[in-house]
Amino acid sequence: MRKSLFWLVFAGLLSAKAAAEKPRIAIIIDDIGYQKADLKMVALPYPLTLSVLPHTPYGPKSAQLAFSQQKDVMLHMPMEANNRKSLGPGALTRNMSRQQVREALQQALADIPYAIGVNNHMGSLYTELDQPMAWTMEYLRQRQLFFVDSLTTPQSKARLYARQYGVASLSRHVFLDNDLSEAALQRQFQQLLQIAKRHQVAIAIGHPYPQTYEFLKKNLPLLKKHDIELVRISALLPQEHDVVAAGFTAPAISAPQ
Repeated sequence: MRKSLFWLVFAGLLSAKAAAEKPRIAIIIDDIGYQKADLKMVALPYPLTLSVLPHTPYGPKSAQLAFSQQKDVMLHMPMEANNRKSLGPGALTRNMSRQQVREALQQALADIPYAIGVNNHMGSLYTELDQPMAWTMEYLRQRQLFFVDSLTTPQSKARLYARQYGVASLSRHVFLDNDLSEAALQRQFQQLLQIAKRHQVAIAIGHPYPQTYEFLKKNLPLLKKHDIELVRISALLPQEHDVVAAGFTAPAISAPQ
């Protein structure tokens, strides 16, 4: 009896260890909010993470739908790019003061109150700048939000200032759909799986394109065959980070300095 009990316990421990060691991937879908069709991507029955642009026609509705389905919602915060592309409303730019940065973030989070973290929309210029990124991380810390660096530039200062201000941070590994051909999507998806198998975790960013929607609809069910788990982005955060939606924290705006 004791011997049987020992083997049952041992087998259970092995099973738990195997489950813990299963590679995990998170897929963030950026640019949610401009099109009604984005709601189809939100409704996919998988734990995708939805990153929603502020001040967009379908942003609040998309965020609410994702939240109701127990999916992670992030704020996809527009930040100034080197290529001078149009940023959309509420963007963070190099010429803003500390107070303007904080107010822009507060207004964006008021629009997307279900957000538990932030990642940058564009931002190849803004994320390279010391003072703006320090101000941004200071504010995110006060709102108990994490940051995912989309890594639109290899010179990003996001991780440096996240660490300095005690903000939980992660970084993107793969862009899924810069090229929307089936072959390119498959190539990027396989790269994501390889990174996960090598390092136990991997993060991809995609977009609500019809091609991406169809690709994910077809390929996400196959993850079980690869023994890889798709998880919400919050599952990859440090255990000590308390996940809190922005709507449950007081707006952290202080007097101009």
